[in-house]
Amino acid sequence: MNFRDLLSLCAKNLMRRKTRTLLAIVGVMVGTCAVVVMLSIGFGMTKSYEEQIQNYGDLHMIRLYNYGGGNSYGSTSSRDQQGVISDKTLASIEKMDGVTAVTPVVSTYMKIGIGKYVTQTEIVGIKPEVLEKFNYGLQEGRYLNNADKDVMVFGSYVPKWFYNPQSKNYDSKEQDVITDKIILTADWNYGEKPQSGQTDENKIEYKQYKIKGVGLLEEKNDDPDYCVYMNISRVEEIVKETQKTEGQKSLTVPGAEKTYEQAYVYVGDINDTERLSKELKDLGYQSSSPIDWLASLKETANMIQGILGGIGGISLFVAALSITNTMIMSIYERTREIGVMKVIGANLRDIKRLFLMEAGMIGFVGGVIGVLLSLLLSLLMNTVLRDIISIALSSFGAYGTTISIIPFWLVAAAVVFATAIGVFAGYSPAKRAMNLSALESLRNE
Repeated sequence: MNFRDLLSLCAKNLMRRKTRTLLAIVGVMVGTCAVVVMLSIGFGMTKSYEEQIQNYGDLHMIRLYNYGGGNSYGSTSSRDQQGVISDKTLASIEKMDGVTAVTPVVSTYMKIGIGKYVTQTEIVGIKPEVLEKFNYGLQEGRYLNNADKDVMVFGSYVPKWFYNPQSKNYDSKEQDVITDKIILTADWNYGEKPQSGQTDENKIEYKQYKIKGVGLLEEKNDDPDYCVYMNISRVEEIVKETQKTEGQKSLTVPGAEKTYEQAYVYVGDINDTERLSKELKDLGYQSSSPIDWLASLKETANMIQGILGGIGGISLFVAALSITNTMIMSIYERTREIGVMKVIGANLRDIKRLFLMEAGMIGFVGGVIGVLLSLLLSLLMNTVLRDIISIALSSFGAYGTTISIIPFWLVAAAVVFATAIGVFAGYSPAKRAMNLSALESLRNE
């Protein structure tokens, strides 16, 4: 018999026992639906964890800290010390597979003045070319370039922080950092009212730098929103000048390799971040990344997903028993029919395939209906039932907007798996039918 004949005969045989076939299909449908829905909730939890972590930081970014104790404007004589951040080690990190951009970081807190308005913020010195590589979008203006000296690019929130320190009432006003004249200084008293009894004795005269704002970054809900970026070489100069003004001794060791307190490593593909973070830690660096938190949360999601999937798997196991029972009963009822098929010359493999196809069809139909039901339930969970289910999932730290996610591969895998369950459950009955004696089958009433 060809495939079409087998398929037609399978359908007719299943339709002759509608109730039993329907119950077997329902068993597979429920099991498939349970597995898909349970796994989809796990995928939804993982997605919600990613959304939460992205609010805390950029999943592409890894921050390195100097384990060797060097500093951004000093040096260390321990050239071979593990975990030291230097131009040489950063060059090797930049060559690692998956790394898009690397920059040393020099940061300091200073005061910025625009007219009578001032604010305090972190000044971050980086390589000018990395802002664009870090995928920091621009609201206005441009990025830094290598020729820039007294030039700044502002985080999105910084212009909103300016206030008038001499106003009796708190007077704050968002500033136009692109066109206004800007003063940068390490003097924390800049723009403030002189305090009563304050004298000029021992007063430190900090230098005031005239700065131009050239860019305003888009909001990222991350550290860049709260910082101001400058060319790293210029920030190093300002830090050294400030130290000299305050009478601090230079920490530079003549002839020693220059090191930095921290560095940023940007990874192009989020899937590589966890691997690179681990590799950098193995090299002796202290590193931190939001992906570290995500890995822990994913373990929780995978554990919950495994429990939920196991519950659905039990349903599928019960469905497999139901299919096996259906096919065994079918053999007992069709013993004479099997004998006739053998007498008229039916191939033993065709008889086996006939029963396997019947079991597979039960699994396939049940799987398809189960997947369709899963998609409907997923839609309801993401709309009508979202608030109710969110309360239950909040106990596991999942606060995302999407409760259930069913990827296409899960749909295909569920149907294939349900069909395979059917074929597997029908294998023993099919083999039994193939091995039945034709003479005994004909004698059976």
